Amino acid sequence: MNARQLLLKSLLAMAATGLVAGFNPASAQQPFPSRPITLIVPAAAGGPTDAVGRMIGDSMSTTLGQQVIVENIGGAGGTIGMARVAKSAADGYTVAVWHIAQSTAPSLYDNLRYNVIDDFDSIGRIADVPMTLVSKSDLAVKDAPALIAWMKEKQGAATYAHAGIGSASHLCALLLMSATGTKMTAVSYRGTGPAMNDLIGKQFDMMCDQTTGTTAQIKAGTIKGYAVTTPKRLKILPDLPTLDEAGIKGFEVAAWHAMWAPKGLPADVAAKLNAALLTALKDQKVIDRLAALGIEPVSADKATPEALKSHLTIEVEKWGKVIKAAGAKGE
Repeated sequence: MNARQLLLKSLLAMAATGLVAGFNPASAQQPFPSRPITLIVPAAAGGPTDAVGRMIGDSMSTTLGQQVIVENIGGAGGTIGMARVAKSAADGYTVAVWHIAQSTAPSLYDNLRYNVIDDFDSIGRIADVPMTLVSKSDLAVKDAPALIAWMKEKQGAATYAHAGIGSASHLCALLLMSATGTKMTAVSYRGTGPAMNDLIGKQFDMMCDQTTGTTAQIKAGTIKGYAVTTPKRLKILPDLPTLDEAGIKGFEVAAWHAMWAPKGLPADVAAKLNAALLTALKDQKVIDRLAALGIEPVSADKATPEALKSHLTIEVEKWGKVIKAAGAKGE
């Protein structure tokens, strides 16, 4: 055996025992995260969910030591963006912040390209966002009871906007019409950000939208605020009564938000993402920014993967009944 053959034999033996760096695949693996993370928001930029996603993403960037980049993929009630997430690699580098619409999609879309529970790993719930009933600034209606009376008088002539079938703004309007025995004509948008611009421009009559998108506009007087959908008045909008106070007893809608990732995350990656999310929910900057919009982060026990999966399961059943009764279907 010549010298070249001896050298080759020695190298093969060393590789077999893992002594040659580079022959051991584990040595090439880098700890998560080693590159930027894409956070998909399945709605247009400038809307309420976009605001929540960016707040959380900024804080998680600091905790994880890698930039969390928000990518807006709107359309079809968020199903386009969530389908993208479901088909992404389960490596932690693609996550999504979405809301209550995740629970309505199974009832709205007959050919949904993913299973809302089985095709995602739950990272954690973020916040329950209050909603507000608002109108264009020149609507000649003074308060919530008068607005409901006006809706009954119009019966179909009044126009309202929503961010897509099954969105929080759509669900709120469905419940409102059901509770008041009224009808309105829908104007559909790809997100409440564009819808808000048109409400300010007086292109339609009214909308039910999250406080993240309405608080500043109500205070500025560019739109009118009539009521909130919470059981109690909000500190950030103390002059707005609840819809219960306005005569619609027991009316309550909250646009909860949460974070998901593609199914099959490695346990250590899932744990790091959840830990970073929990840190964000305790971040005083995040708390203050959310508070300015009338939002409080959920408690730590509600922000676990297990709690989110349980909550989603319950919400799918709850909203399925509402959507079936309304005869609504996704576009």
